[in-house]
Amino acid sequence: MGFYFINGDAGLQLGSDENSVPNRLGAVEFNLDVIAGTSSVNPILSSIIPGEDDGKVSLENTKIEGMNDHIQLRVTHTFMMQDNEVIDQVIH
Repeated sequence: MGFYFINGDAGLQLGSDENSVPNRLGAVEFNLDVIAGTSSVNPILSSIIPGEDDGKVSLENTKIEGMNDHIQLRVTHTFMMQDNEVIDQVIH
């Protein structure tokens, strides 16, 4: 109930199982570079996410077939959009 209240219908479509919307989309067929974070401010959530993560998403789940590049930066999921290095990479 709380998750839905905060994230709505779109939040329920996210996930990492084979039937989740992101995994049903398949390979990208356009130019795509991915910027992924590797720092977390949420040690409890990070302890249940397998491998490296940004506090919300595992590094492995940021990869998609067909992407051109995958950049890992020491930023958190929550604040990556305010990070100067992320902004510079987006502009680049």
